[in-house]
Amino acid sequence: MAWDFETDDAYQAQLDWVDQFVREEIEPLDLVLGHPADVTDPRRNALVRPLQALVRQRRLWACHLGPELGGQGYGQVKLALLNEILGRSQYGPTVFGCQAPDSGNAEILAHYGTPEQKRRFLQPLLDNEIVSCFAMTEPQGGADPKVFKTRAVRDGDHWVISGQKWFASHARYAEFLIVMAVTDPEASPYKSMSMFIVPRNTPGLEFVRDVGFATEKAATHAYLNFDQVRVPADHMLGGRGEAFVVAQVRLGGGRIHHAMRTIGEARRALDMMCERVISRHTQGELLAEKQMVQEKLADSWIELEQFRLLVLRTAWLIDKHKDYRKVRKDISAVKAIMPRVLHDIASRALLLHGSLGISDEMPFAHLVMQSFHVGLADGPVEVHKATLAKQMLRDYTPSETLFPAYHLPLRREQAIEKYRQALEHIVV
Repeated sequence: MAWDFETDDAYQAQLDWVDQFVREEIEPLDLVLGHPADVTDPRRNALVRPLQALVRQRRLWACHLGPELGGQGYGQVKLALLNEILGRSQYGPTVFGCQAPDSGNAEILAHYGTPEQKRRFLQPLLDNEIVSCFAMTEPQGGADPKVFKTRAVRDGDHWVISGQKWFASHARYAEFLIVMAVTDPEASPYKSMSMFIVPRNTPGLEFVRDVGFATEKAATHAYLNFDQVRVPADHMLGGRGEAFVVAQVRLGGGRIHHAMRTIGEARRALDMMCERVISRHTQGELLAEKQMVQEKLADSWIELEQFRLLVLRTAWLIDKHKDYRKVRKDISAVKAIMPRVLHDIASRALLLHGSLGISDEMPFAHLVMQSFHVGLADGPVEVHKATLAKQMLRDYTPSETLFPAYHLPLRREQAIEKYRQALEHIVV
């Protein structure tokens, strides 16, 4: 049997380089630059482009993509270990060519785009010359496809899109959007929608306003209005009614990448917590010497390591089965527990830093808010818990030789009868 908790030496050497590179070269960028998606910022490009070139030289650029697209085609375990380190810095994924939502959108284009679309959109996206947007959520709902109202109607050689989207990720800077719209309203909800490429300058596409999450540096997510937006028929990605099939290209692995980046964020908070308690005195002793503080540290370490093992096991299962549907339960479990782990650790770190902890000079308030963000993005926690429970019951097979657990009295009588003769010969 094979059962291992070690990384092979060659890849560990790469991870060691990434760890030092992120700490020394990338983490400082978070302190001096604006949003990573603003590819028009000359200050950003002057500092980021040379680092991206170094990553390419190390053959670590866009490792989630296959060699035909300039990546390494790494499996999910390798990607998980890499993203754990990149998650420490806001600029980490951008410098390594795996930033969301561009990484997932690139995979969709690679699978479903035409040669011309790949030339116009995919290659510049892979080179980080442009950024993209994934527009799914609508004002009246995000997790329930039955309430989506944005429609796309076929008109000759075009599709005409009408409706609204909001919290469209990084639309402020996007050169194009991938938009989910209802094309078959009479079909079942999960077969009623299709995906479309919508270039930014398409007539009828209105950017109503940008909105940012609390503690973010910039408002980058847009409220959009589609007023008879016409796109060519070949701008549909995948088949008609296959939006959810197409979406799985980006969501399954993406959720694992987000989870490992979240581990990186949480570990950074835990490291800062440790530095705080061994350097801060109160009431005549170090914070580290107080048992309630020790409990906070212990709980944080345990939660983080448990979560990390769950994520890595899920990544291993994805690599093993090569089918996200077979790992749906595990992915939902990862998604469901992720917000709580980040929230708990970031909250403890914030409290142990006192007034400094709630200031904008520390990342903890942002991480607490981020915990709510990851609890909503890619499906809310409640939806994933329901999915997990349904998958558990679907896979559960009751024993044929024992009574159900709630018939314990019957099981006891059965056991007494089975062992009666043996028990009669025992003298106590």
